[in-house]
Amino acid sequence: MVCRNLLIALVLLVSAWPVQAQLRIFACEPEWAALVRELVPNARITTATSYLQDPHYIEARPSLIAAVRAADLAVCTGASLEAGWLPVLLQRASNPAIQAGRPGLFFAADHARLHASHEHVDRSMGDVHPEGNPHVHLAPDEVPEIVQALAQRLAGIAPEAAPGVHGRYLRWRAGWNRLRTEWRARAQALEGASVVVQHTGFSYLLEWLGVRVIADLEPKPGLPPSASHLSELLAVPELAGANAILIASHQNPRPAYWLAEQTGLAVITVPGTVTDNPETASLEGLISAIISRIELTVAGAAHGSL
Repeated sequence: MVCRNLLIALVLLVSAWPVQAQLRIFACEPEWAALVRELVPNARITTATSYLQDPHYIEARPSLIAAVRAADLAVCTGASLEAGWLPVLLQRASNPAIQAGRPGLFFAADHARLHASHEHVDRSMGDVHPEGNPHVHLAPDEVPEIVQALAQRLAGIAPEAAPGVHGRYLRWRAGWNRLRTEWRARAQALEGASVVVQHTGFSYLLEWLGVRVIADLEPKPGLPPSASHLSELLAVPELAGANAILIASHQNPRPAYWLAEQTGLAVITVPGTVTDNPETASLEGLISAIISRIELTVAGAAHGSL
């Protein structure tokens, strides 16, 4: 009888605990979905883009509109990266919680120090972001600040989940700091290396590693490589000492391979964001993999991709 009463009391106690509703998150890019999952593992996350897509150019599909309408929080890059499609989603979804200036809309770029800002921008400059380079998810020193702000925002939206979010954030940050120390040690062997790129997607990480960018396959940011521009690159003096051509998985590889044929440079193709491959399914794994690919190429490995 005592055991039965204890069981009933336990059931009543458990039923009295507040039930944590499953948070619904809309992530503009996979890197933010991965980081939300670190903080709230049971969240329902809809991701608008994949590593095989250019995040500048996404169609505002009905499924994405529905996801924004149902979301508790939208996590995006900001700094005009999604300017071509996110405003349409927000307008059509009509979710009052997810609008500019409201807690339900989180822009990672608002919590980071961006490079290459511009006071004046016009069409002649190409796809230039006045706020600065938005591809800050590959900045080892800025990501922790973004995740800290994201954890605070999540805790504010779901106070009942705050203790768990805070604990997972502390564990994540400790792991990130350990890896950042490892990356910094590995960067010593890469300092002075140089690459050709296509767009500025890897700029933060390359600068952090001490790897120089000597040329860009794009004639202007966001403009596809042209035959005339590629021919002009052959006259860049630093090209002779470059180590590789670095491009993202979503980019057309033909310009890179054309230049490789003319120069003998290796082509490194890596994801620009996290993927569904276990090796690069987290931001930590992605950065580690990119560094490994550059290390192998600098050491003399041939063409390859992740």
